[in-house]
Amino acid sequence: MAQVPQTFFDALAVRSWCGHALRALGRAREEIDAINVYPVADGDTGTNLYLTLESAAAAVEAVFSGYEVGAGEGAAPSPAEALHAMAHGALIGARGNSGTILAQLLRGMAQVVTAGAGPGESGEKAGETAHIDGPGLRLALRHAADSARRAVAHPVEGTVLSVASAAAKAAGDVEGDCGAVARAAYAGACTALAATPGQLAVLERAGVVDAGGRGLVAVLAALVETFTGEAPGAAVPVREAYARVAPGTDTERPAAPAHARGAAGAEDAGCGNGAEPAGPGYEVIYLLEADDAAVDRLRDRLDGLGDSLVVVGGDGLWNVHVHVDDAGAAVEAGVEAGRPYRIRITHFGRGDVHTRGGALPPRERVQRAVVAVVPGEGLAGLYAEAGATTVLARPGEPPASGELVEAVRRAHAREVVLLPNDAELRHTAAAAAEQARAEGVRVALIPTRSAVQGIAALAVHEPERRFDEDVVQMTSAAGATRYAEVTVAERQSWTMAGICQAGDVLGLVEGDVAVIGSDVTATAEAVLDRMLQAGGELVTVVLGDDAPPEAADRLAARVRESYLAVDTVVYRGGRQGALLLIGVE
Repeated sequence: MAQVPQTFFDALAVRSWCGHALRALGRAREEIDAINVYPVADGDTGTNLYLTLESAAAAVEAVFSGYEVGAGEGAAPSPAEALHAMAHGALIGARGNSGTILAQLLRGMAQVVTAGAGPGESGEKAGETAHIDGPGLRLALRHAADSARRAVAHPVEGTVLSVASAAAKAAGDVEGDCGAVARAAYAGACTALAATPGQLAVLERAGVVDAGGRGLVAVLAALVETFTGEAPGAAVPVREAYARVAPGTDTERPAAPAHARGAAGAEDAGCGNGAEPAGPGYEVIYLLEADDAAVDRLRDRLDGLGDSLVVVGGDGLWNVHVHVDDAGAAVEAGVEAGRPYRIRITHFGRGDVHTRGGALPPRERVQRAVVAVVPGEGLAGLYAEAGATTVLARPGEPPASGELVEAVRRAHAREVVLLPNDAELRHTAAAAAEQARAEGVRVALIPTRSAVQGIAALAVHEPERRFDEDVVQMTSAAGATRYAEVTVAERQSWTMAGICQAGDVLGLVEGDVAVIGSDVTATAEAVLDRMLQAGGELVTVVLGDDAPPEAADRLAARVRESYLAVDTVVYRGGRQGALLLIGVE
């Protein structure tokens, strides 16, 4: 069903833009991956942009759902709230250099919309109006480009930064409504994209335009579609695009600045000419909780460790991206600055398809792998020790289907068993499984609803068995494991066990509230008693960081004293959503 074009940049326009942009990047993902040669030829820019936008779109849907639940059907957030959600979702889900810069572009727009463009620009304070008009959008695009450039330690022309700046300049040169501003920004971005090979030698040598800039063009095309109802025509070709730039005009290929030429030359040494790799070997990305002063010191520290440094965010939450040879030192610098988490380290030389200079042979696929979603760092380590490829799900931040597909690719197997470990991830996991199957991977989805069911399934996993037999055994083990969790109520609510108040301790068995208490350990004991009434041979307890340290010992003692021939095993789950997870097999 076609969406109605939006006249103003309101919350519905933000939502529509997310949808159009996600579809546009989905269509262009493989094309963008294929032309990714700068700053590292790792062939994942399109995928990174897609995953970043998928996280942004999920955050926007969440804020709309919150309004519909709280205020009824038809209720909608303000444009500032919707765009802030989009920017925050992109920040926490940013992937790679390009995704991190896209997150900062969105944050820059959100800052303008939140503050209000002021008289003579948007006409009204953004926080007091239901929409932003053309001049307000124009100002938002300008601030977005400027803030993204400031976030990069050493900006290089011929990249997505050049495309963003050109889009903002073109938008600033027109008068009109949001549709006119979006068209101008898109046209300016296309022209700048065509010029990128003349600004970076590595692009010219490969005969391609900048991949990140190509992704931004797709996002801006989606903005045009949002306001006009029509998608613009195809952008300039991604290969040999610069040959079409008319000489003698202001879009003629400019000479690359000294900084850009040096950067391109150094990077190109590892991008297909057979020379030894010249750039750092690892990409390190993490979210960081830290204050501004600590982040300023971190920038200086990381700038000395590597290159491609981008630090985006603010208000205590940052996304850090850097290319280094010493990945441990980059993470340690984050620990010194604050609390890093969602740490992702990628070795550029180990890709199965995109290797530096084609010097390394493709890595052979393994026959079978397990991919599992886990709620905390402790369980991630446990699953990894058992041979599983893990996707970390933090409280309030469920993984998107793209993250699960990426994990399946990372597992690099012909056959994959997928364990979502959460009832609410069933549809997300099913979508990921379908995508992976379309890519030629045989995938079996076992509908595990808790990490303890996943542990039971992993315990009986035998890669040497026939695939179907292995899946049956794992499914049977998961299904024979009853699960429960102990958590704290966030608000007053009706439950199957009665009315709970905010702050009450809740014991949920198989997803339903069975016990309401005031003490974590006592509630856990009551839950365990209920579960063991139906029998059992093994109790699994997963302790979260916020659980009382004595809880595990108390539960193990209760099992020993009251239930003969029942064993107990305890794991540390780390920072997970529930205080305790309990499984009974």
